Amino acid sequence: MDGAGRLVGVRRAAPGLVVTAPRVLHVAQSADYGLARFLGDLVRDQQARGWPVAFAGPRLDVDVEWHRWDAARQPGPSVPREVRALARIVREVRPDVVHLHSSKAGLAGRLLLRGTRPTLFQPHAWSFLAVSGPTRAAAAAWERAGARWAHRIVCCSEAERREGEEAGIRGRWEVVPNAVDVARFADAGEPEDPRLVVCVGRLSHQKGQDVLLDAWPMVRARVPDARLVLVGDGPDRDVLAARALLVDGVELVGREPAADPWLGRAAVVALPSRYEGFALTVLEAMAAGRSVVAAEVEGMAEALGGEAGALVPPEDPVALADAVVARLLDPELAASEGRAGRERAARSHDLRGWGDRMAELTLDLLTPA
Repeated sequence: MDGAGRLVGVRRAAPGLVVTAPRVLHVAQSADYGLARFLGDLVRDQQARGWPVAFAGPRLDVDVEWHRWDAARQPGPSVPREVRALARIVREVRPDVVHLHSSKAGLAGRLLLRGTRPTLFQPHAWSFLAVSGPTRAAAAAWERAGARWAHRIVCCSEAERREGEEAGIRGRWEVVPNAVDVARFADAGEPEDPRLVVCVGRLSHQKGQDVLLDAWPMVRARVPDARLVLVGDGPDRDVLAARALLVDGVELVGREPAADPWLGRAAVVALPSRYEGFALTVLEAMAAGRSVVAAEVEGMAEALGGEAGALVPPEDPVALADAVVARLLDPELAASEGRAGRERAARSHDLRGWGDRMAELTLDLLTPA
């Protein structure tokens, strides 16, 4: 242990055998939004343990050994080139453990390594959830095949693990619920605007901001001074901005370096996602003491625990509007849910315990059976 009580970089795996600090290579096609926060927290935690860490992907806002790895978001003709580029990085880094994040890194990394190095694969929401029809079937088939080349599949919620199993994926599962730095939100006081609803996330079909815009006229009909702020950027920005012009009380503010100030101003945080792994934004909203109205998708029920807000069916603007209105018209309900959420986040989703669990998983890959 170090002075802060962390597991550090040397561990006795068996009598007479010492496993030193592992050299870990993290690989991701994207480093945006929730995944960027996740990667930053994980890299910093492992560095604090004295582990040598490298990252392959786009620039990450962390002081870490960086290897540029350019990869398209979707599978296609670029995959052979991406595998070759990742092979060069692996030869240079010579990692003890490779940790693959999300679908494209999971595809290229497992095709390359095929179980020859200790490998963690973390879906951060299954690839087949983003597509439909034959493409969905193909994505699920790949995940079933690729599972044999991951020494552990790390899910961020029990719901994500169940969804994988229901798709026929047979892996060596570990569930480590996401976490946030709860202390960072300790100064969040009362909402600055009791009529403000905030939605933070990549502007995309997955995050469901279009459903929230469908719901918003129904909210305004019952709470005429209600305001909605969409925080973020992404492929659907232009479409959502055009729609927002037709609806009163909506503002798009673009991508912010940190969404914390907006969470602090809000009375309610809305998360109308179509699918997730385990959204960090819901945990940040809870840590800030804000009531959450979320679509009942992967991880949301595990995060809220039935006490920190409301769950509504996905793609149901009427139910979404009703839940938001109930909290705007009853500030004490919203405040009590916010208090419960803060307590739950501190109890079950703080970074320190999460970092220890991720460290144990990584070290276990280097421990002889």
